[in-house]
Amino acid sequence: MRNLGSGVSRELTNQKRCTHVIAHGACAKLWATAVRQFMMQRVLTLRLARFCTLRTKLSLSVRPATANMSTLLINQPQYSFLKELGLHEDNDGVYNGSWGGQGEVVTSYCPANNEPIARVRQATMAEYEETVRKAQDAWKAWADVPAPKRGEVVRQIGDALRGKIKALGSLVSLEMGKIYVEGVGEVQEYVDVCDYAVGLSRMIGGPVLPSERPGHALIEQWNPVGLVGIITAFNFPVAVYGWNNAIALICGNVCLCTAMAKDERVGLLSFTGSTHVGKQVAMMVQERFGRQLLELGGNNAIIVFEDADLSLVVPSAVFASVGTAGQRCTTTRRLMLHESVHDDVVERIAKAYKQIRIGDPWDPNTLYGPLHTKQAVQQYLAAIEQAKQQGGTLVCGGKVMDRPGNYVEPTIITGLPHDAPIVHTETFVPILYVLKFKTEDEAFAWNNEVKQGLSSSIFTKDMGRVFRWLGPKGSDCGIVNVNIPTSGAEIGGAFGGEKHTGGGRESGSDSWKQYMRRSTCTINYSKDLPLAQGIKFE
Repeated sequence: MRNLGSGVSRELTNQKRCTHVIAHGACAKLWATAVRQFMMQRVLTLRLARFCTLRTKLSLSVRPATANMSTLLINQPQYSFLKELGLHEDNDGVYNGSWGGQGEVVTSYCPANNEPIARVRQATMAEYEETVRKAQDAWKAWADVPAPKRGEVVRQIGDALRGKIKALGSLVSLEMGKIYVEGVGEVQEYVDVCDYAVGLSRMIGGPVLPSERPGHALIEQWNPVGLVGIITAFNFPVAVYGWNNAIALICGNVCLCTAMAKDERVGLLSFTGSTHVGKQVAMMVQERFGRQLLELGGNNAIIVFEDADLSLVVPSAVFASVGTAGQRCTTTRRLMLHESVHDDVVERIAKAYKQIRIGDPWDPNTLYGPLHTKQAVQQYLAAIEQAKQQGGTLVCGGKVMDRPGNYVEPTIITGLPHDAPIVHTETFVPILYVLKFKTEDEAFAWNNEVKQGLSSSIFTKDMGRVFRWLGPKGSDCGIVNVNIPTSGAEIGGAFGGEKHTGGGRESGSDSWKQYMRRSTCTINYSKDLPLAQGIKFE
């Protein structure tokens, strides 16, 4: 069970949507503690404790180290929870039996004030190679552990996370910029997935199928793929990793972060990020006929019909478009309103936007924090300018806020045609494009016409329309909702999307199958040799 520092291919090192340095380090330390406790109880798996590692993938909030120690947030009393998590001014970025990291030193910055948090020493390619070799050795022991006992390790990981959930939530908030309750909620999601994986560890398996030959048994055997590489996104540095890690572990795999897409030793590469980077990852993995799990972009829509309950519509649209400052893959970016309710809904949502409490992510009263990077602020401004040029009208927002950090106003734009280029562009910022439609067919078509196919939702009381929406001519997305927002998926269902969203599925349902390989096995327990299809070969 392992995570590595920065052994990532050069094609990916400067990409935009990667994971956080410090948050993964803190989780990895708790993870390692839980595993070690289990190993002390069970000699069979003792060797695995040596292979728990620190996850330290570069993100845009991480820059080459320049900050003086006295200016680091980790030394300020209000951030004492960082040291509670075992973090220091300078942190080793690799664990593969011992802590190390001889590569580039980088600094993680807080997007709420753009001040440095702490530094991390990344891995060299030699350390990457050493860590992969040790991961392969760890797998030899881990694959022999019965699945329910692997589930027991994952249970202890969840318990370790529970014990530090507030501190870890504060860290996510500090490093990513999401509000505190979302940071805690993200760690809770990892905990919940651990619980889910514990139960799953006693349920995974294939069917016994009826053989057409007498004296034969036909079964499906599922085995781990071996080494799972996980590259996750900045916006959910804990939860998305947890989805992959917990389920991959109970399936009998070991995990490596920031693994190179071209590395043939990686049995499955799970990548969460932008469609642009996902295409590069997919090509590199496909070139070696590797397996991939892609969770990419989403240009998600809420469709509001004339019979919708507007008391549900308004809070749903506000949460889904403004939550996490518009930096979720499931964020609502297009709000399609029937012409009969358009003006009323726009007025209500604009009023709600003006009441959103903007401030420090750690303030429990705050509902809206900063964008993750200065680059995101520039993307926000560029998108607004393009929307204006393409015929959009600014209803509210549209400005960078005059305060420290990467704060921008949540924005609503109306008047754009449904097929305007900017409407079809996923800009990872809090801009909501409001469109006016007349018919159901029109709305369904507009939902499906974008390249991404992640999340979608309609608001209606018409049950016939509900089932048309769920059917073959309805939404083409992987997540299809009714009377709830596009954000807020539950772990029990498979998470992922279609088209340029990548086609991957994580977490619930039968997503565990992606972390395993299937063998169809035929066993002849008779003394005869009948051939399939009744063939006679004499």
